[in-house]
Amino acid sequence: MEVIDVPSYFLCPISLQIMKDPVTLPTGITYDRESIEKWLISGKNSTCPVTKQDISDCDLTPNHTLRRLIQSWCMLNASHGIERIPTPKPPVNRAEIAKLLNSAKSPQQQIKCLRELRSISGENNTNKRCMEAAGVVDFLASVVNNFSSYPSLEESSDENFDQTARLVDDALSILHSLQISESGLKSLVHKNGDIIQSLTKVMQRGSYESRAYAVLLLKSMLEVADPMELIGLRPEVFVETVQVLRDQISLQASKAALQLLINACPWGRNRNKAIGANAVWILIDLLMDSSEKRVGEMLLNVIDLLCQCAEGRAELLRHGAGLAIVSKKILRISPVASDKAVRVLLSISKFSATPSVLQEMLQIGVVSKLCLVLLLESNRKTKEKTREVLKLHARVWKNSSCIPKNLLCSYPA
Repeated sequence: MEVIDVPSYFLCPISLQIMKDPVTLPTGITYDRESIEKWLISGKNSTCPVTKQDISDCDLTPNHTLRRLIQSWCMLNASHGIERIPTPKPPVNRAEIAKLLNSAKSPQQQIKCLRELRSISGENNTNKRCMEAAGVVDFLASVVNNFSSYPSLEESSDENFDQTARLVDDALSILHSLQISESGLKSLVHKNGDIIQSLTKVMQRGSYESRAYAVLLLKSMLEVADPMELIGLRPEVFVETVQVLRDQISLQASKAALQLLINACPWGRNRNKAIGANAVWILIDLLMDSSEKRVGEMLLNVIDLLCQCAEGRAELLRHGAGLAIVSKKILRISPVASDKAVRVLLSISKFSATPSVLQEMLQIGVVSKLCLVLLLESNRKTKEKTREVLKLHARVWKNSSCIPKNLLCSYPA
């Protein structure tokens, strides 16, 4: 097979692939549009990869001359299997987006508008950035907010409910695809004060797809929210988040729900709200069947957060398999998961260690597992926590026949 020499100036400096849509930055360097947009948006970079100059909020200028040269070269080498690169569709501009949004007055016009917005957002990342800058995020948020004003389908025979639900499905799908910037997410919270409540209503009454998109968007918003906004979350947010976990809509939705709880539960008030939503029991049940590493780590992380208050520890102990499942996951998932599980056991040992709890920990093998951690675990901090648990109740546990003789040698003095 004949090797074709590709002119070096046809190659994108980032991907080293032939450029399909060459664009030039203010720094004078030309890149393929897809590669530089991925660098700027997905990688959250703000400098030119070659010159390292600041290029935040820069315009990408199409390099038509280079594109035509590349297309001509492709045609000349067609006999060698080189396919001609098609002329890219020009990015949308703000005026076009504004005109489209202004036309969406009635529900039927909104359906058409959302259809076009979905198509535009799927073309390239430049369109997504332009849509965000043109106010599309606020428009989509208003569509979602309209959903909360409708009663549930069971309570109403309103024939517009299904249509509104379909609009919300489309709006949330587009919001998810836009990959909204951090500043855009913050603006979404501040400008649309009801959006969190509306997303909660969608999680409660929407389709499975809408519920998944709602929890994904809510998770992203809370990652950039101020502490006071996190503390002020309503109990129903936790009720619906836990319900998403219970229903196992999708792996992505479950991870988003867990991350939401991880972000919200360092604050004591939110721990109580999550516990009141039966989170501890659901988390333990999910941990029992979890086989995915990251999910297991996140489940134990949330359980650890909830067990930092008395109500959370009481719920763990009230669950018949709580202690056993947490202990079982030690040394089975990852060092991170083992550390979180040991932290849970340390909380129980410090603050909830009644005689019956100590006996249960001995009989179901928790103490033996902790001795095994001292033999096998390489993480120093995990070992220190394990040693602290065993020392706390050495008088009760150390001389028990429940601990295998081969593990007694590892019991701390």
